[in-house]
Amino acid sequence: MEGSVFVLYKSNMRTKQAKPAIQVYNLFGEHGDLPDVVHCETIAARSVLHDWTFSPHRHARLHQVLLIERGGGRATLDGRDYPLGPMRAINVPVGSVHGFAFDRGTEGWVLTIATEVLDETLMPSEGVTAVLAQPAVIRGTPAMRAAMKQIFTEFAGQHFGRAHLLRSLAGTLFGLVARELSNDRHTRDPAAKADLLQRFHDLIEQHYSGHWTVAQYADALSVTPTHLSRVARAATGHSASRVIVNRIVREARRNLVYTNMPISTIAYALGFKDPAYFSRVYATATGFSPRTFRAQVHGAER
Repeated sequence: MEGSVFVLYKSNMRTKQAKPAIQVYNLFGEHGDLPDVVHCETIAARSVLHDWTFSPHRHARLHQVLLIERGGGRATLDGRDYPLGPMRAINVPVGSVHGFAFDRGTEGWVLTIATEVLDETLMPSEGVTAVLAQPAVIRGTPAMRAAMKQIFTEFAGQHFGRAHLLRSLAGTLFGLVARELSNDRHTRDPAAKADLLQRFHDLIEQHYSGHWTVAQYADALSVTPTHLSRVARAATGHSASRVIVNRIVREARRNLVYTNMPISTIAYALGFKDPAYFSRVYATATGFSPRTFRAQVHGAER
């Protein structure tokens, strides 16, 4: 891969290290974002802790949808400013820089889902994933509101089939958001950069276990490696090499959590010839060795 493997993830808000220009937050901690299907909380629950204002930041491996029922404020998405009001939905994809200044007393919902779970919920070939990669403020619909309320109700319970229903309901909500995004006049522009990024992601899905280099992806896309990294960074905040590593790490995390395969088997399945090298790559990218990460996840589930 191009250059060295970069650290893709910083956890979490309480870090004592020097702050980067744009904070990378994780709501639940590095190992706590996977055992449950989604995370649900009201806008007010977190806003009151931060005086209703959130400075621009990004989530490395989390996708969020917010739906305002009453109140409003302003949102910043990748440098653009948006007014917020009742029945406005905010789509915040992975890597999008976003900030909020809510009016006091604003009511609504925040749904957060890990990319590993979203990968299992959506099929890239259907086009929904590509549309959801666009950060935007859109019209909220009664159907979105109904789906969000169902998700929150199911999330609060412990009934049989809870995980299955949460995945299904989340898929419904994301489908509704994607539909509104596709109808919105601000997201219809078939820009060349968006098309290139989607083709890059499609190729990664096909070849990430083959450990293609950035140069190989760029050659397949008929662009230079520099241009590919520039487009990737503009859309995700990461270079092309980091996007590739991030996809490998996502697959590794899914296997570490949802299977009992030995770490060596996971390494070989992901195209690594040396399990020790896989462990180093994983630890550099996440801050945890695969063994430590799996142990923490299993501990969190108890």
